[in-house]
Amino acid sequence: MELQLALDIITIEGAKEILRDLADFIDIVEVGTPFIVQDGMRAVRELRGEFPALKILADLKIMDAGEYETRMAVAAGANIVTVLGLADDATIRAAVAEARRSGQEIMVDMIGVALVEGRAREIDALGVDYICVHTGTDVQALGRNPLYELRRVGKAVSRARIAVAGGINLGSIAAIVRQAPDIVIVGSGITAQVDPRSAAAEIKRVMTEAGARK
Repeated sequence: MELQLALDIITIEGAKEILRDLADFIDIVEVGTPFIVQDGMRAVRELRGEFPALKILADLKIMDAGEYETRMAVAAGANIVTVLGLADDATIRAAVAEARRSGQEIMVDMIGVALVEGRAREIDALGVDYICVHTGTDVQALGRNPLYELRRVGKAVSRARIAVAGGINLGSIAAIVRQAPDIVIVGSGITAQVDPRSAAAEIKRVMTEAGARK
């Protein structure tokens, strides 16, 4: 089980500063969508240059031009690129093919997908590496969390690994890890805490203990 740190509303220098403090607890650093909108592929390139041992995920949420946008992110140093589950199958296939050419990976983000189980089965058959159950920020404000969909997708998918995101923090991490996802994605549950290092250490401890019990 890997811990992915989502960096969304942040500067490049701010991202570097927090990663210098937290890198020993983090398996994957996510250059989040707002971060990429703000700073483009420069954010990916600079984090790759400073943190060569970390996996980097470029959260492009590709909806079209799967081959081109995947190639652009990989060239900047991304190991994982995200495509939306709402995208056409042709776009997902193109992204997967491009990632394979460079030895990198594709994560499909299920944010906004209504019939999540059926779509997860379809996407699983397309050869993606990860399917991410994701409760978006605006939906979290309505009181929803990713746990219910995580259970459903976990039963529907047989090949792809499962990631989960959406307001995960110290209060919810135990319930999340009981579902045994492959990647747990945490943003403000670490970065917005008074002591981000302690929060990251505790979340990683819970994940490690859950993995040891499997």
